[in-house]
Amino acid sequence: MKTFIKSISSKAKGRNTNFMIIPQNGIELVYNEYDAESGVDYNYLEAIDGVGIEELFYNDGVVVEDERLATLKLVKDQVPVLVADYTGNDNERTEAISKNLNEGFICYPRASNNYDYEYITTPIINENSDDVNTLSDAKNYIYMISYNQYSSKQEIINALSNTNFDVILMELFFDTDLPFTSSEIAQLKTKANGGSRKVISYMNIGAAENYRYYWKDNWKLHHPRWLKKPYDGYEDEIWVKFWKNDWENIIYKEDNSYLDKIIDAGFDGVYLDNIEAYYFLYFD
Repeated sequence: MKTFIKSISSKAKGRNTNFMIIPQNGIELVYNEYDAESGVDYNYLEAIDGVGIEELFYNDGVVVEDERLATLKLVKDQVPVLVADYTGNDNERTEAISKNLNEGFICYPRASNNYDYEYITTPIINENSDDVNTLSDAKNYIYMISYNQYSSKQEIINALSNTNFDVILMELFFDTDLPFTSSEIAQLKTKANGGSRKVISYMNIGAAENYRYYWKDNWKLHHPRWLKKPYDGYEDEIWVKFWKNDWENIIYKEDNSYLDKIIDAGFDGVYLDNIEAYYFLYFD
């Protein structure tokens, strides 16, 4: 998986040296051999610009005692850490914010009604009018990758344009075959208060999704053979053998790949989901 991520980074930064690579979860990849005793893999850290983590302190009413915290404390001086906690009430949200800020993490606590990351939540944490030139400049972000409540791309653009989030993490496609254009994404790069911000695209690299543009009508589990394992809880997704050439072609190798579509649309970076596929395929 580290080789896969580094290859994505190399392709992206070859096209845009400032393009940001942010893997979500799988934080143990920062080590040479997936554990602290093996030491930090600085070559991997050089290929990425941040790390994203879900449910670090809270998972829908449950306080998480998370072993990932020690690793995040180790790497936060190397790359920014973006945390999306899942809080059950206002008290948990307040506590999650406090815990993240104490650790120096950028946080986006969401509630039960925002399980699918589809709402603009307020107030904004550490709202500011500063320009965001790198991820290290960011003090807050929004994670919104579901558009069920919106009837058009412009409605989404208008809603996000009227916010002061430093970073917008969003989905490239409004629906299966309708990506945002570079002119549309450009409208999002200035906060309502005038400061500049970064716009990052979500991309699932560990599981194939049957509603994506690349999905073929005759595909199913084990056909092609690299569609390896059911994704429990997500019937529209299948874990993939991510090291197979056909999947790499879809993600970054071929002309007009998924990564190319994101770069061509003017995004400032990519948020790589399900990188822990290596765990579910090798160790589970």
